[in-house]
Amino acid sequence: MNTLLPASRPLRRAARRLAAALAVATTAAFGFSTAARAQDAPVPVVAAENFYGDVVKQIGGSHVAVTSILSNPDQDPHLFEASPKTARALQHARIVVYNGADYDPWMEKLLGASQATGRTTIVAANLVGKKAGDNPHLWYEPDTMPAVARAVGAALAAADPAHKSVYDANLATFIASLQPIDAKVAALRSRYHGAPVTATEPVFGYMADAIGLDMRNLRFQLATMNDTEASPSDIAAFERDLRERRVRVLIYNSQATEALTRRMLGLAKQSKVPTMSVTETEPENTRFQQWMLTQLDALDHALAASGAATNQ
Repeated sequence: MNTLLPASRPLRRAARRLAAALAVATTAAFGFSTAARAQDAPVPVVAAENFYGDVVKQIGGSHVAVTSILSNPDQDPHLFEASPKTARALQHARIVVYNGADYDPWMEKLLGASQATGRTTIVAANLVGKKAGDNPHLWYEPDTMPAVARAVGAALAAADPAHKSVYDANLATFIASLQPIDAKVAALRSRYHGAPVTATEPVFGYMADAIGLDMRNLRFQLATMNDTEASPSDIAAFERDLRERRVRVLIYNSQATEALTRRMLGLAKQSKVPTMSVTETEPENTRFQQWMLTQLDALDHALAASGAATNQ
């Protein structure tokens, strides 16, 4: 279960470089004026992660100017380094959206260094009752995006009352557009509830729970996520699950394929265990809804393939 996660999501490698970046960022942040936004200018919004930025764009349309900090689908998000550019964007933002639950702890530090007034901050973890120690990959929890979207809609209406009707209409459209995701989750649950799977990291954990999959090797996943060494016994258990085909699918984070992950992928291929990749940032030129459905379709295909292989 996701409650087995450790007390924090430290992003250890990024944290080692954060202090130096903050010193420069703080200096930069204080140098900007707080001139009032023109009546017809878009509302400046900063999202720590691009999937939250995408939600803001879908609700705000042409009335928002969104800066997403983590947006490169080819980059390991754990390696992010804060910069003065980030501080400048935050200084001007009327609305800030970030994940919380210690996934992006650098955001709290940067916000503390920025002295902007009249800024609304939306923290996804607070909206869905998650905290440090819980699985921080909240965007894979089906309840998260509706909650974030409603908070974004309310914040935009407060910041820009003249376009409240636009935000309300776009919010309703966005909420309705999530229904195919819910329908797909329900369909997968009806077919694959209880199916044993494993993963290199708990990125897909909430979605796996929603489908009712039996997720194995959680200790191994936590070690990978927290950039620590998995124990020999946990590695052996993971390899045994693959070698003996005790799991139907191996789910892996394609943005963090280090040596041990590559080793498990090789063993899965050798053992004819289907694999499925997930990412921590939204791919370019797509939307959140499409991203989720594409991954759910990939899982459906992998589970079906594993069932067909078992019956041969």
